[in-house]
Amino acid sequence: MPYKPPFTLSATIIHQVSRISEALGQINQNDLQSSPQLRKQNRIRTIAGTLTIEGNTLSLEQITAIIEGRHVLGEPKEIAEVYGAIAAYEKLETWNGSREEDFLAAHGLLMREVLHDAGKFRTQGVGICKGKHVTHIAPPADRVPYLVADLFNWAKTSDQHPLIISSVVHYELEFIHPFMDGNGRMGRLWQTLLLGQWKPVFYLLPLESVIKDRQQAYYDALEQADSATDSLPFIEFILTAIDSVLQENLQSIVVVTDQVSDQASDQVEALLNVLKDEYLSTAEMMESLSLLHHPTFRKNYLNPALALGIVEMSHPESPRSPKQKYRQVQKPD
Repeated sequence: MPYKPPFTLSATIIHQVSRISEALGQINQNDLQSSPQLRKQNRIRTIAGTLTIEGNTLSLEQITAIIEGRHVLGEPKEIAEVYGAIAAYEKLETWNGSREEDFLAAHGLLMREVLHDAGKFRTQGVGICKGKHVTHIAPPADRVPYLVADLFNWAKTSDQHPLIISSVVHYELEFIHPFMDGNGRMGRLWQTLLLGQWKPVFYLLPLESVIKDRQQAYYDALEQADSATDSLPFIEFILTAIDSVLQENLQSIVVVTDQVSDQASDQVEALLNVLKDEYLSTAEMMESLSLLHHPTFRKNYLNPALALGIVEMSHPESPRSPKQKYRQVQKPD
């Protein structure tokens, strides 16, 4: 009999799937495209989010510098984790979410400079502890290849909604714990892959960053699913996170129209004349431009410049931060 992961569906999940589908419809309907700058910001947030969850202490600025090819001082292991994450997410769109070979290759790339047996299933028992208490004992090592194969076969043949399939796979990978290290990162990476194969816009969205912002709730949902032997609590949590990142990016992903073409508008040129190497706040930019109406400034000046990728944020991980400032994108020396 084919394997079926233990999960049930709730009215909350049905509502979440409907809400997410509506948000995706708005993105597709308006032919929204991610600007180069937004894509870069979201990739930075993705990598920083998934590593921070696992205890990496490098700052967003340090991770940004590594992505941009600049030298950074820090713990070698933590820097190696960033390089591994960069490599894995850059190759993400080339993998097949149902192929065990791709799954192992992804782990090998993600953990290549951190784990001596990267890209190989674990060969010994593992557990998860919280303080002195064991909160989860993973299945025996000799069962791992079979469990992963069964899970991927179910995901490939299931008639469930892709949002539910990807969430169940994420949870089950955390439960199986296929590797000695990097399991959390792989669970999040693989859900992003499955979602991206369904709707490519998910390759652009920093779901990992939203999970990082709700880290304790993420752990709680995993524990609740373990206790219930049902991934329902985790599905509800992760769908809420997906909905949140979509709603946030509906405001950030802007339409590239005639106003935002290779030839910048007069308003964008005026903004660039104000912005130099130093970051300026919205109020400072508007004052320099002698503007009083904030919505007009964002619509005609700031948003087109961000869409062109010629203006960057000081806090790309928090687009709506009250401390947000902007400057011209710095060209490499």
